[in-house]
Amino acid sequence: MKLAIIGCGNLGTSILKGVQSNSDIQHIWATKRNTDSIRQFESEKVSITSNNVKACENASHIVLGLKPYNILPILQEISAQVDLSGKTIISLATGVTTTTIAEVVGAKNIIYRAMPNIAASVHESVTCICGLNNTPSTNREVDLVFQSIGKQFYIDEANMDAATVLGACGTAFVLRFVRAMTQAGIEIGFDAQTAGKIVEQTVLGAAQLMGQTGLHPEELIDQVTTPKGCTIAGLNDMEHNGFSSALIKGINGSFKALQD
Repeated sequence: MKLAIIGCGNLGTSILKGVQSNSDIQHIWATKRNTDSIRQFESEKVSITSNNVKACENASHIVLGLKPYNILPILQEISAQVDLSGKTIISLATGVTTTTIAEVVGAKNIIYRAMPNIAASVHESVTCICGLNNTPSTNREVDLVFQSIGKQFYIDEANMDAATVLGACGTAFVLRFVRAMTQAGIEIGFDAQTAGKIVEQTVLGAAQLMGQTGLHPEELIDQVTTPKGCTIAGLNDMEHNGFSSALIKGINGSFKALQD
């Protein structure tokens, strides 16, 4: 594989960090208008440039880390000078469908939409992917990119907006929960640093428990709660104050905002 990453903002740069050590990728071209912020990644394997056309000329796979309002104009600029037939196009843009992209690059092109999240920068992203004209073989190629930054799942394109809310916006929701737990930890006696460390490991441990045991969250909660114990008292206080309903409303609110 020869990979072009067009637009190295936060997500594009996170992907660049992840794939630069991937031996299955022969060469990488990374672009940004101001290349100074990604110049440190330049190597024999990684070429840094502000020229999108130059980056795409020899690439077999093109990752578009562009804002939704930029993706079509830049694709039109590239396709006017580069033959994109036979190249796999991977868009990270929210709300721009594969069929819309196909109108610019060609109906026969293999086109993917992917939605990583900010945890890509630490190789712990969840990336939801859908494809147009894709095959199991091309899926394996695209997997090489996103396995470098975390875990990936294939979903129907109709669910891509929902994936954006749950997987990408969801990181902010979890972090707000972490901050609230930390603030509560300070209130009950810890200094901020100690409270933060305890909460960080607690959240990490809970996620690992779910992942490794395969148990439903309620089954794990049952293992922690005891009759008349402090855990059930705290959980019930939270639910009486609308904890679960507030979270569900927030996720639905984000989804509605994305639809507007």
